[in-house]
Amino acid sequence: MAGLLQGHIAAVTGGGSGIGQGIAQAYAREGARVIVLDTNPDGARETVDLIASAGGQASAMKLDVTDRAACQAAAAEIARAGNISILVNNAGINRRNPITAEPAVIGKDWDDILSINLDGMFNVTRAFLDQLRATRGRIVNIGSIQSFVHVAWPNSAAYTTSKHGVLGFTRALAAELGKDGVRVNAIGPGLIETRINAEARARNPDMVATVMRHTPLGRAGKPEDIAGPAVFLASDMSAYVTGCIIMADGGFRTV
Repeated sequence: MAGLLQGHIAAVTGGGSGIGQGIAQAYAREGARVIVLDTNPDGARETVDLIASAGGQASAMKLDVTDRAACQAAAAEIARAGNISILVNNAGINRRNPITAEPAVIGKDWDDILSINLDGMFNVTRAFLDQLRATRGRIVNIGSIQSFVHVAWPNSAAYTTSKHGVLGFTRALAAELGKDGVRVNAIGPGLIETRINAEARARNPDMVATVMRHTPLGRAGKPEDIAGPAVFLASDMSAYVTGCIIMADGGFRTV
């Protein structure tokens, strides 16, 4: 039986690890041809190898989402082999310093986080927009529990601001691109265990414990917990869904 994404070409930013890697693998299992975009070519190749070993189709391309010209060039190169119909804006970083930190430190945090998490999302989306309009495609943006709340994650003003921006960007694009048949939605992960945040989780056991006390399912998430909603939003199962954010947070916001 054909997969839910058979015949689609999907581009996944930050696809070389964590949530992006999990989404890329899930898309390939559902029949999509996946293009893994990441600043880390080794990570991108690892994802491609995992997909290939499972019988899927994937290729890797190095991309810095903060480089607007590079995003345009990558989109043009990809288009030569076919227009994408799914874009996952997943690339992102986080750092935790108080707003009262040394100006040079907090200023760099702000610039780096906003340039990747928000400006990068704009750069990539704009680069692939013609392809997505041509294919009546779908965009999946990765927000966060911090698109809504902040209290459990102190010292992250820049990250919280960026993820609020992701939600606003998602809704604005959904309203604007609906006439072109392009659906735009977001996913709001809670605490997801990945290799990238392993050290931060180990350094902040009190933060992890606080989050778990507010998580009815009683566990942190895994990348595959985000992959399921990502498949749904990329597939025709969500054909009448746009401008929404699906929370995958173990119920955090209910407590």
